[in-house]
Amino acid sequence: MTGYALAWIVVSLTILAMSTSARSTERAQRPSVGVPGIHNFAHVDGHLWRGAAPTADGYRRLATLGVHTVVDLRAEELPPAARRLAADAGLTVVRLPMRDGQAPSPDQVERFLTVVEGARGTVFVHCGAGVGRTGTMSAAYLVRTGQANAADATSRSLAVGPPTLEQVAFMRGLTGDRVARPPAAVVALSRIADSPRRSWARLGF
Repeated sequence: MTGYALAWIVVSLTILAMSTSARSTERAQRPSVGVPGIHNFAHVDGHLWRGAAPTADGYRRLATLGVHTVVDLRAEELPPAARRLAADAGLTVVRLPMRDGQAPSPDQVERFLTVVEGARGTVFVHCGAGVGRTGTMSAAYLVRTGQANAADATSRSLAVGPPTLEQVAFMRGLTGDRVARPPAAVVALSRIADSPRRSWARLGF
C-alpha cells in the first residue's frame, strides 16, 4: 500500500509540474482562444481544433465557425441524447473510442489521421475533458504533418492540462512516420497511478 501511494504521489506531482510549466510557456507564445460551450478549447492548426466534449451550444458554435467533422474519442457509455448533439447541429461525427487515461493504438492513430486528412473544412477532436486522449491525437497529428517534433507536440498538449504518464510517454515517442506503444512498465505504473482519478470519474466527481 505504501509503494502504491508513493507511486501515485510521485507520478501525479511530476505530470502536474510538467503541465504547469508547459502552460506558462504556451500562454507566452500563443494567445488563448475560447468557444462558448467548450472547455479546454485550442487551435492545433488551421485544419484541426481540439477541446472537451461540447455542450449543445458548443456544437452549434463550431458549425457556425466552419467545422464540418467531429471526431469523438470517448469510449464511455453516454445517454442517446448526448450522442446526438453533434449530429443535431449538422456536423458529421466519427467515433473512435479510446479508454480514458490510455494511449491510442497505431491503428487508431492512422484512422484518425486519415479522417482529418480527408475531411472537408475544419475538424474538431474531443474526448471527455479534452486533455489526455485528445492531446495524444493532436500530438500525433502535429508530428506526422511536420509542424512539431515530439517534445514540442507534447509540451503543447501538456499546456492544456495534465495527461497520464502513459500518454506523455506515447507523445514523447512519436516520430514522423512511427507510432509505438509506450513500454509495458510505464503503462503499468501509469494505470496504477491513474486509477483513483478514473474511479472518481466513474462516480461522477
